[in-house]
Amino acid sequence: MAVLAGVTARPGPARGGRLLVAATVLLGWVAVWLALRGTHTLALGTAELTPLHRWFNEINDAVGAGRNSNPVFLYVFNEIRLVIDGLVTFLQALVSQPSFGRPVPVVGWLGVVALVGYVSWAFGNVRVAVLAVAGFVLFGLQGLWRESMDTLALTLAAVLVSLLIGIPLGVWAGLSDRVHRLTTPVLDFMQTMPTFVYLAPLTLFFLIGPASATIATLVFATPPAVRITAHAIRSVPAATVEAAASLGATRRQALTTVLLPMSKRTIVLGVNQTVMAALSMVTIAALIDAPGLGKTVVKALETLDVGVAFNAGLAIVVMAVVLDRVTCAASARVEHGPRGIGRAARWRRPLLLAGGVLTAGCVWLSHTYVWAAQFPGDTGVGSAIARTADSATAWAQGHLAGVTNGLREVVTTLLLNPFEALLTGSPWWLVGAVTVALGALLGGWRAGATAAGCVALIVATGLWRDSMTTLASSIVATVIVLALGVLVGVWMGRSALADRLVRPVLDAGQTMPAFVYLVPFLALFGASRFTAIVAAIVYAAPVTVKIIADGVRGVPQSTVEAATSAGSSTWQIITKVQLPMARGALALAMNQGLIYVLSMVVVGGLVGAGALGYDVVAGFSQGQLYGKGLAAGLAIVLLGVMFDRITQAAAQRAARAPSGR
Repeated sequence: MAVLAGVTARPGPARGGRLLVAATVLLGWVAVWLALRGTHTLALGTAELTPLHRWFNEINDAVGAGRNSNPVFLYVFNEIRLVIDGLVTFLQALVSQPSFGRPVPVVGWLGVVALVGYVSWAFGNVRVAVLAVAGFVLFGLQGLWRESMDTLALTLAAVLVSLLIGIPLGVWAGLSDRVHRLTTPVLDFMQTMPTFVYLAPLTLFFLIGPASATIATLVFATPPAVRITAHAIRSVPAATVEAAASLGATRRQALTTVLLPMSKRTIVLGVNQTVMAALSMVTIAALIDAPGLGKTVVKALETLDVGVAFNAGLAIVVMAVVLDRVTCAASARVEHGPRGIGRAARWRRPLLLAGGVLTAGCVWLSHTYVWAAQFPGDTGVGSAIARTADSATAWAQGHLAGVTNGLREVVTTLLLNPFEALLTGSPWWLVGAVTVALGALLGGWRAGATAAGCVALIVATGLWRDSMTTLASSIVATVIVLALGVLVGVWMGRSALADRLVRPVLDAGQTMPAFVYLVPFLALFGASRFTAIVAAIVYAAPVTVKIIADGVRGVPQSTVEAATSAGSSTWQIITKVQLPMARGALALAMNQGLIYVLSMVVVGGLVGAGALGYDVVAGFSQGQLYGKGLAAGLAIVLLGVMFDRITQAAAQRAARAPSGR
C-alpha cells in the first residue's frame, strides 16, 4: 500500500491541529453545560415582548398613521405600490378576474390555453407545446383555473419588472469591473437570505396584498437575472471583442452585434432561473395575502386539510414544470436554432402563421362567448384528487404508523432532543463563545468576527432560545442532508448510469416551490417539527447531492487509477482518495444545504415547527406580534449569514489546502 499512501489525501498538521482544537472545544462545551445547565438561557414566553419588539410595533403603527401624510410615502412608496398594483391588476383583468364591466376576464380559458400552446410551440417545440396545453387544461379540470391564473399573473408581473431591472444591470456589471465588484457581494447577500425575509419589511412600506407580494417576488427573482447576464457578457472571448474593435466597432456596436448575440443563450437561461425563482416566491407570498394557488395551500395547511393542499400543490408543480420546460426549450432553440431540415423547416413559417390565426380565433371566442371564457363547471377531477389524497393519508396513517412514528421517534429522541437540549440549555454566552471559536477555527478570523457580531445581534433580538431551537432543527436536518448527499453523490460521481437516472429527478426537485414539499410529509407524519425537518431535508437534498457528485467526478481519473493499480478496494478509493480530494465540494455542499434548510424554517412553521418559524407566521397574522415576527425574521437572517460566512470560508480554505502530501 506504499503507492496508495502517495496518492491519498491526508490532513496536514495545521488542519489536524484545528480539528483537535475543535473537538476539545466541543468536549469543553458539554462539560460546562452539565455544570450550568438551565442558567442564562434568555427564555421568552410565547406572548412576551421585549422593548425591541414593542419598538417595531410602534414603528409599524407610526408608518400606518403617516402613510397618507408623509411625503416619502405619498410620493415614493405609495406611487411604487400603485404602479405595481396597477400592473398586477391589469394582468389579472386579462386572464383571471372579471374586469371592465364584464363578468369574465378579457381572455377566457380557451384563449389562454391557445396562447400558451402557440407561444410554447413558437419558442420551443411541439412536445413542449403539448405539455403546456395539457398542464393548463389540468388547472381547469382541478377546479383551480382562477387561482392558477392569479399565480401566473403575479409571476409574470414580477418577471417583467425583474428582467427590466436585471438584464440592463447585468450587462453593466458584465462590461464594468467596478460595477461587478460592487454588485457581487450584494447579490451574494440577497441570495443567502431565506425567501420569506423580504415579506415583513415590505409589508411595512407597501401593505399586504398583491403589490407587496409582487415587489417581494421581484426583489427575490432579480439577482439570478443580474448574475447570469453578467456572467454571459463576461464569458464572451476577449479575442472576439478585440476583433470587433479592430474593425472599428464602437462600444455600443460591440455590445449589440457581438456581446449580446453571443450571450443570448445564457441570458435566456437567466430568464428561466428568474421565472422559477418568481414562481417559488409568489407561492410563499401567500403569507402576506397574495392571491393564487399559494393562498389555497396556506389555508389548507392551517386546517391540516391534506386533500385540498395536495390538489393545489399539484397545480403548483405542474405550473413549475411547464414554465421550466418552456423556458429551457426556448434556451435550446436560441442556442441550436430551429430543428429540422428540408420540408419541415420550409413549412415552419407558414404553419406558425396558420397557428397564429387559429390562436387569434380562440382568443376572440374566449372574449365573446361565455362557454369559451369560463372553464366548464366542476368536472370532479379536483375533488377526486383531494379524496384520493385524503384516502392515501388515512391509509398511510393507519398502515404505516409503526414505521413513520418509529422513524420520527428515533430521529427526535437520538438526534434532535439531545442537541436541542444542549443548545437551549446552555448559557447564551457559552454557546456564543463556542460558535465564535469554531467559526475562527474552521473559517479564519474574519468568519469568527462575523460569528461574534451575529451572536450579539441575535441576543439583541430577544429571541435567543427560539433561535437555538431553530438552529438545532436546522443543523440536524443539514447533517442528514449531507449524509444523504455523500451516499447518493458518490454513487452518481462514480457511475455515469446512476447520474443519468438520478439527475433528472434532482432537476425536477429543484423546480418545485418550497410549499409543495410539506404536503406529502404532513400526510405521513402529521403536524410536528419532524415534518418540517423531513420537508427541509428533501428540499435541500437535490443541490447538495449534485454538488458532491460533481466534486467526486472532478477527482483526476489518473489518481483513481493509481490507487486502483495499488490494490485499493472500492471503499478505500472512496474514503482515502475521492472524498478527501473533494472536500472543497463537501464544504460547499454543507453551505448550500444549510442555506436551503434555513429557507424552509418559516414554511415549516405552518405545520408545527415552532420557534422562529412560528414567530414569523404569528407576526403576519396577529398585529400585536408584528414586532416579534420581524425580529424573528432578522434572527433567521443572522443565522443564515453567520453560517454562510463560516462554511464559505471553510470551503475556500479546503479548496486551497493541498490534496495530498
